Amino acid sequence: MPTIVFASPKGEAGKSTSAILLASELALKGAAVTVIDADPNRPLTHWAKRSGRPGSLTVVSDISEETIIDRIDEAARATPFVIVDLEGTASMVVAYAISRADLVIVPTQGSQLDAAEAAKAIKLIRQQEKAFGRRIPYAILFTRTSAAIRPRTFAHIQEEFERHKVAMFKVHMHERDAFRAIFSFGGTLQTLDRAKVSNIDAAVADARAFAAEVLTMLKSQPAGMTAPMAEVA
Repeated sequence: MPTIVFASPKGEAGKSTSAILLASELALKGAAVTVIDADPNRPLTHWAKRSGRPGSLTVVSDISEETIIDRIDEAARATPFVIVDLEGTASMVVAYAISRADLVIVPTQGSQLDAAEAAKAIKLIRQQEKAFGRRIPYAILFTRTSAAIRPRTFAHIQEEFERHKVAMFKVHMHERDAFRAIFSFGGTLQTLDRAKVSNIDAAVADARAFAAEVLTMLKSQPAGMTAPMAEVA
């Protein structure tokens, strides 16, 4: 079953937010999902303790160098989708998780500093490819972008990634109050109180488009690249 890993050496890149949005969207479509919270701050574990978590979504924590590969393999046998949220530093936990990935998503904000950190993540992915003798698909996910403004620096960063043939998601996870709110109130975007949180519909649209693009990427990989994927409507 597909293992999707969120990796970036930079903290506050949007890994945990993007991971839980993807996991929630898959669960709401009826898929069983295991989320492995390998971030020492345990943001997804804290989120899961609040009410509103989809019943088919399980969060596993207490991960270490010694257990990360076993936890991923156990989860892959138990549920159709495994999503791993990694810490924002380079470590053996990060390297081991990437070695098991069917898709690595590298969240990055639209700045030169963040792009440089994303390049470090890509370098680590390529090192794991050499170490394990297998291709590990990856793509950049731009986060906290503006839905209305595309700065020239951001356009330049996209052009540089394109020039180096780095895959990028077409959808961007824009700066949305609703994305932050799920960690405050728990649950999913769909369960947020519209009287307390603004622009929920736009946030839901972003999350659904992101999940759909992830599924498309997984399905488009060559035969044998990933384990058979359960159908998600």
